[in-house]
Amino acid sequence: MRRRSVSLLGLAGLLVLPLTSIPQALAQAPAQPRAQERGEAAAAADSLVSAGKPVTASSVEGTGFEAGRAVDGNTATRWASLEGVDPQWVRIDLGATHTVSRVKLNWEAAYGKAYRIQTSADGTTWTDVYATTTGDGGVDDLTVSGSGRYLRMHGTSRGTPYGYSLWEFEVYGTPSGGGVPGGPAVPFGSHLKPYAAGTLKPSGAQAVLDQKVVEYYNKWKAAFVRQNCGNGWYQIISPDADHPYVAEAQGYGMVVTATMAGADPDAKKIFDGLVKWKIDHPSSVNPNLLAAEQDTACKSVNGGDGATDGDMDVAYGLLLADKQWGSAGTYNYKDLALKHIAAIKKDELNPTTKLLKLGDWSSSGDQYYYISRTSDWMVDHFRAFRTASGDTTWDSVRSAHQTQISRLQSTYASGTGLLPDFVVDTNTTPKPAPGQVLEDPNDGAYWWNACRTPWRIADDAVTSGDATSLAAARKLNSWIKTKTGGDPNKIAIGYKLNGTQISAGSEAAFFAPFAVAAMTDPGSQAWLDALWNKMLTTPVDTSSYFSASIQLQVMITASGNHWVP
Repeated sequence: MRRRSVSLLGLAGLLVLPLTSIPQALAQAPAQPRAQERGEAAAAADSLVSAGKPVTASSVEGTGFEAGRAVDGNTATRWASLEGVDPQWVRIDLGATHTVSRVKLNWEAAYGKAYRIQTSADGTTWTDVYATTTGDGGVDDLTVSGSGRYLRMHGTSRGTPYGYSLWEFEVYGTPSGGGVPGGPAVPFGSHLKPYAAGTLKPSGAQAVLDQKVVEYYNKWKAAFVRQNCGNGWYQIISPDADHPYVAEAQGYGMVVTATMAGADPDAKKIFDGLVKWKIDHPSSVNPNLLAAEQDTACKSVNGGDGATDGDMDVAYGLLLADKQWGSAGTYNYKDLALKHIAAIKKDELNPTTKLLKLGDWSSSGDQYYYISRTSDWMVDHFRAFRTASGDTTWDSVRSAHQTQISRLQSTYASGTGLLPDFVVDTNTTPKPAPGQVLEDPNDGAYWWNACRTPWRIADDAVTSGDATSLAAARKLNSWIKTKTGGDPNKIAIGYKLNGTQISAGSEAAFFAPFAVAAMTDPGSQAWLDALWNKMLTTPVDTSSYFSASIQLQVMITASGNHWVP
């Protein structure tokens, strides 16, 4: 983004995992007969429907106690919440509406004295199907009657000074219909959109990978999601940018919250607040685009024009939202998306080169008209725009960008595959910027913009299996794995296109994107695992929405949860 000035910031300390908002003052359900708490109820004929399903929790005690371990069928592994904190919950997404007849809780020593079993159609509004204030641990085998897509144990009083911990959380029932009206069509953790054959994922149980993403998301959300200035707005704050709110951050927020629907019951509410922000802060050049920067008073500044990177993600986020929730609610996401896509084509795409411009502020005849930013080249977005709009122009746009990725790699970075932050002379012979053309003397190097390109290129490779994207991603992966000897801690902050290091240190914006590139190479499992583990040990940097948002989106892809609408 042209107005972002990034400094090299140290990593902040690990945040305590925030508790997700929990509905209060739910009506107390009548306590069930004691026989039902000890398995003396008649055996239910219904099937176990919770095994291996996506699970989220209000908190996790630490590594090895993730929520998914409560449904892995292994009584030697367990979910455990933070110690000494009430309330806590653990929630299972059954994937579709089920009629539930039985719930079995196999408590570890840290049990719930007062807890409720609750069902929900949408993950937001909950109904009690069981409640007790006299739990004493062991195995609670409960006969219940209810229905919903989501089921959770909501603990309000611990039986020990520790937390809540379950060896296994079993739900028995039968499917009773399709998706939940108003609920997300592709809930986080459902993995309804498989990747291309041969794509790697980090080693470990899927439920554990998903839970790690949810944990990081909760910390990211606490650090950067805001409701400032009223008006029903939500914003993603950007402490490391020139202004507190930038379009790039809002675009990240829209893509992330639409993707995390099903794990975050507030996802749609946050998304709609971001949509209202977009509508109320139109670009001064094209009102169907988003103004690039706002100040502490939430007023657009610096000309009020648009930035292509932010607009690309805003449009993509709106398409995700349309698929998740439909467009019959407060906002017509599909209509907004199509208008945004048409505006990008009109004012942020060079009609001659079919390459993206820097923003809607650049026009024919100015010095920036034939400059493009490689980190804006989001190939999977172009595919989504083509599908949604039916406009074949986006096929040509995708082809033009993929051609330049391959040409730049072979001509200017044959040994590394690295792309420069900015490409100039796009109307004649595109080449890396010869020096500072917009932001920095390293505009022609692999620096604070291009650091995202391994993620952006490989996002398309893993979702589409496209040969051109696969080749570009594998070239990057092969070089960085060799350069570092398989040690992610050796990934530096910036490189010249020949691979010469620019700055020492370690930053998520630089090491995380290579994890998606690693997913494209069947021989890189150990390397991918090392990158994943590096991300798990890297706390959210609360001073950098940029690095934290990149790492979060990389983790979403690496865990198998990125999808193209």
